[in-house]
Amino acid sequence: MSQANEMRNDASNTANEAMKAAVLRNFFAADGRLVQIPAQYKKKLIAMQHLVEKLEPGCRYAEKEINSFIHQFHEDYATIRREFIIHRYMSRDNDIYEMNPRDQWTKWENV
Repeated sequence: MSQANEMRNDASNTANEAMKAAVLRNFFAADGRLVQIPAQYKKKLIAMQHLVEKLEPGCRYAEKEINSFIHQFHEDYATIRREFIIHRYMSRDNDIYEMNPRDQWTKWENV
């Protein structure tokens, strides 16, 4: 990789980390609750990824368990659960939810 490409990648990574930090600061309360679901697509993806990363990879969750998990962070658990599926953070089979591998997730960095 050329030095110019490395510098562009470093700048892009720095900008992405700054954006992620700003979203977490602006949309999450000090206690970890999601204050509001961001309207902007990229910011919403950052918030959804932040939440789903709190789940245990490889675990299978009943819908009631996912609802309880999400409700700790936001009262609209149905919308957030739907976002998890839409953006491929999780898959659902017979009302059992499981986290997908990261390479299947919608990447906010690419939006």
